[in-house]
Amino acid sequence: MVSLPILARPVCLPVLARLVRKNTMSGSRLWLARQMVTAIAQALPGRRIHVVADAAYAGGELRGLPGQVSWTTRLRKDAALYAPAPARTGRRGRPAQKGKKLPKLADLARTAVFAPTTVRRYGADHTVHTATISCLWYTVFGPQPVTVVLVREADSSRGYDLALVATDQQATAGQVVERYAARWAIEVAIEDAKQLVGVGQAHNRLAAAVERTVPFGLACLTLAVCWYATAGHQPSDVAEHRARRPWYRTKTNPSTSDMLAKLRRVLIAARFRCARPEQPTPTEIQAIRLAWEEPAA
Repeated sequence: MVSLPILARPVCLPVLARLVRKNTMSGSRLWLARQMVTAIAQALPGRRIHVVADAAYAGGELRGLPGQVSWTTRLRKDAALYAPAPARTGRRGRPAQKGKKLPKLADLARTAVFAPTTVRRYGADHTVHTATISCLWYTVFGPQPVTVVLVREADSSRGYDLALVATDQQATAGQVVERYAARWAIEVAIEDAKQLVGVGQAHNRLAAAVERTVPFGLACLTLAVCWYATAGHQPSDVAEHRARRPWYRTKTNPSTSDMLAKLRRVLIAARFRCARPEQPTPTEIQAIRLAWEEPAA
C-alpha cells in the first residue's frame, strides 16, 4: 500500500503472489500469506511492515511473527480473549502464559468507555467512537499482547459495529481503524487487475503457465502505476479526460484506467515514431489514429 501525491486515495501495488492449493496446509491462504510476509521482512530488514487482512487471515500460523511485522485483522465475535499473563510468582513450575478469560465482546462493549475519534477513511474525515482493550488472543497470536479496538459508527448505547485486533501496541485506535479502511484498496487492485489487465482471463493448459500468468499480470499492473507516478503523470491529465467525457463532473484524480491509457499512448507513439525524414504514408497515419483512439474509447 502506497500513498501517492497525485492521488487522494491509497494504492495497492501487488509485489508477491502464491498459488492456493485447496485442502492442503502448505497451500492454505493464511500459510502462504505468512510466507510472503516473512519474505518481505527478510528483504527489507530495516522497514516496519504493517499487514492488514480480513477475518479469514487469523489463525495459529501467525504465532511468532518477525519483530518488525504487525498484523491487523477483524476480530471474530466468538474470539476467546484473555487478560495478560500475570507476573511471575517465583514458585517452581512453568509460569502462566495467559491470564483469566475475558467476557464475550458484547459484554466487554457494554462496560467499555468509548471516545470520539476522527479518522480518515475512503477519502473523507469521519468521526467514530472507539474503545481499546489490551489483552491476549491466545489461540491466534499466542502470548503476544494485542490491542482490541471496538468501533461504533455513532454515539449510541448499542454494543459495537466493528471489532479490530492489532499486534501493534504503539498504534492509536484511530490509526488501527484507518489501516483497516485502507485495506479496501486491495479489493480495488484485484478488480482493476481482472477488468483492465486481464488477470484471470487466460486459458492455461500447463501447470507452469497457471503459476506464472496471474503473477505476471499483477506485476504489470504494479509497473504501470509506478511508471505513471514517476514519469507519466501530467497535471492536465484529469482536465483532458473531463473534456473528452464532460459527464464526469466530480473527477479530480486519475484512475487506474487513465494510467493504463496514458501508458498505451506513450508506447504507441514510441512504436510509430517516424525513423526516416520523409512523410508517413496515409496507411501509417490511419494506423496511428486508430491505435491512439482505442485506449481513449
